[in-house]
Amino acid sequence: MGDTPGPSEPTLEEQIAAYQREFQDLDPQVEKIVSALGRLNRRMHVAYGRQTATLGISNAEWEVLKALVLSGPPYQMGPGDLAKRLGLTPAAMTHRIDRMVSEGLVTRDRDESNRVRVIVELTAEGREKWLEAMRLATVFEDDLLQDLTPAERGVLGEVLTRLLRRVEHAQPDAGGRLTDLD
Repeated sequence: MGDTPGPSEPTLEEQIAAYQREFQDLDPQVEKIVSALGRLNRRMHVAYGRQTATLGISNAEWEVLKALVLSGPPYQMGPGDLAKRLGLTPAAMTHRIDRMVSEGLVTRDRDESNRVRVIVELTAEGREKWLEAMRLATVFEDDLLQDLTPAERGVLGEVLTRLLRRVEHAQPDAGGRLTDLD
């Protein structure tokens, strides 16, 4: 696959050459990997956003649906736990949950065993949206990786997992939004 930049975006090679011109200590191999990962992440985020939009949900709502599904049956979490999982402020999480309750994707009720605690639960409609999004994502991801052999996919998966583990170890608080970046 070729590197097809956006309208005003330089190719990876042009970007690396410009960086090397300005910063001679740059390792072009490292920069190519990091820049390619950044561009791929940005484009995947846009593609997923377009897919979720066809389902009438946003990427932000998709993240909440995923978190609830990952929690396992009965697909419930407290708003504070959801906020931490997604790296959001409590206020941002409340706004997101309000929107999702009005759309019928989740319910928000008091915990019967602890009336102070609130429980957010995935609805049947929310689960169906999650399944539809997963089906669309699977098609997109299969297309994305179509040029890789099963062995290359395995190696790529292992290498990216090693990189992820290194970052998670070095910056364990970087799973969501960081307060020092707000």
